[in-house]
This record gives sequence, structure tokens and C-alpha cells, in this order.
Amino acid sequence: MERSFKKEVQALTLGEGETFRGEGILAVTKALLQSGVSYVGGYQGAPVSHLLDVLVDAEDIIGDLGVHLETCTNEASAAAMLGASINYPLRGAVTWKSIVGTNVAADALSNLASPGVVGGVMIILGEDYGEGASVIQERSYAYAMKSSMWLIDPRPDLPTIVRMVEEGFELSEASRAPVMMELRIRACHVTGEFKTKANRRARARTASPGRRASTMAGWRIRPSSIRRSDSRSRSAFRPPGNSSARASSTR
Repeated sequence: MERSFKKEVQALTLGEGETFRGEGILAVTKALLQSGVSYVGGYQGAPVSHLLDVLVDAEDIIGDLGVHLETCTNEASAAAMLGASINYPLRGAVTWKSIVGTNVAADALSNLASPGVVGGVMIILGEDYGEGASVIQERSYAYAMKSSMWLIDPRPDLPTIVRMVEEGFELSEASRAPVMMELRIRACHVTGEFKTKANRRARARTASPGRRASTMAGWRIRPSSIRRSDSRSRSAFRPPGNSSARASSTR
């Protein structure tokens, strides 16, 4: 069933300290705008089909912020968009359904992960497995490990999802690696609220190619190790080289 988000997208204009109430998909879009993303795109597929619907319905809002929107013909062309962040310090995000969509995008992802990125890159995956799944029973972990990409699996509540989007971009820029964030059906459609930040206009970000260590929002990143200095958070990233590439959340 087709759905319009023309009314709901007005929540994307909320400013600093206001309260956002809505679905997970809308919260992800708001988090992208708060993170200063420069371009967004993707290919539709459950359970993240509505993310592109929201972006298209909000085209005027994101256009005013200088964000380029591209509705792609397949997952491979969506992944190829992220190549803009290999040489330019621009933040970009794309979305598609995994795992079948990740199979299609595998070649482009390898050519993205190998040279690395200077601008933050986020791939928002609609992970659909388990009881009631509509596709084959596979997950995205193996792709993240194969291509040395980060994989974030946030708890299905809006404040955590929004924080993981924002910190995911910082993680990508600090480690020069793409970041995957998987959203399951519950995370996509869960409703809740969170305190918003002001949207940031799209712009090129300052890059420092010689930097070997970086600190972002409490995460201390080095080539061989990563640890969380803020013990209040229950979420934890794991480096791609470990036995699991999953960035998991304690439930």
C-alpha cells in the first residue's frame, strides 16, 4: 500500500531542543539532516522502503539545506554514489534492502572500502531475517567483515537510533571506512520521541589525511584498537578485524 509522508515530514524542520515524535524511519531522516549530510539516495526494498518515500516527500526541506537526492535504479548505482566521499570530504548516505540488495552492490562496496573515504559514509540496510522474513535467511555481517566495514545494530528506540547515525558518521570519518547500519522491521516502524538538534547545511568537511588517531563523542579510535570511554552507554562498536564485525547493542 502506498503511503504519503507529506504531513509527517514537517517534523524534520524542528530546531534545537524541540521534541520529535514519530516513526523510526522519520527519526533516521532527521538524524541525517542533523549530521550535515550532503547527498542521499538508494533503492527501495522492505523494511526500509519508506525511507526513500520520506526523502522524496521532504525534497523541498532537504533541498533548502543543500542536500542532493537521487532515487537510484538499483543497489549498485546507490553504492556507486558513495564514491563521491572517496576524494571529497562530503557526508553521504544511501539505503537498500539487505541481504539481496547488498549482493547487488557488492562490487561497488569493495571499490569503496578498499581506498577508504575522507567524508563520512553511511549505508542504511533494511535487515529482514527471522520469523516472518520475506527473503532468504542471510545477514550482512559477512559482507562487513569481508570489506572491513563497520556494522551498527542499534536498539529499536529512537534516541539510540539517532545517536548511532550521528556517531556513525564520525566513526566513518575517523577510521576512513564506510559504516553500515542495519534496521530491522521493529526499528523501522517503532514510534517514540527524542530531543532534536538543529539541521546542518550540507558542506565540505575539513579532512586531515595524516591523522592516525581521533576522538569522537567519547570513542577513542586507533589503527589496532577501539574502546568506549563513556561507560554510561550500553552500545558498543567492535572493530572490523575482530571475529565479529557487528556493532551490537545489549538488549
